Amino acid sequence: QVQLVESGGGLVQPGGSLKLSCAASGSIGSINNMGWYRRAPGKQRELVARVISDRSTNYADSVKGRFTISRDNAKNTVYLQMNSLKPEDTAVYYCNAVIQQSWGSPYYDYWGQGTQVTVSS
Repeated sequence: QVQLVESGGGLVQPGGSLKLSCAASGSIGSINNMGWYRRAPGKQRELVARVISDRSTNYADSVKGRFTISRDNAKNTVYLQMNSLKPEDTAVYYCNAVIQQSWGSPYYDYWGQGTQVTVSS
C-alpha cells in the first residue's frame, strides 16, 4: 500500500506565507510526477504545480511567481512554498504522486487526504 500524508495547511492573512509538505510512504518502487492540486468551493479541482521526475516544473498561471514547488527524492517528499497568498488561493490542497510500486508494474495516481488553506483577514 502507498500513503501520501500532507501537512502545513491553515489560516493565514492575505500577503502571508505557508509551506505544504507531502510525504509518500509504503511500497514504493519509483515515483514519476509529484504535485499539488486544489479545489475551491464551487469549483473544479485544478493543478497548482507539479515536478516531473527530471525535475522540470509546471505551474498554474495564477500562482506563477508566488508559489514554488520542490522535491526531495531521498525522502519521497514534495513541498509547496506559498508566498503572497491571496483570498482566491483559499481551497483544499491535495498532494498527488504517480507511483510504480515495483519494477515493471504500472504507474498509478495516488492522492493525499487534502489540507485546508484559508486566506482571510
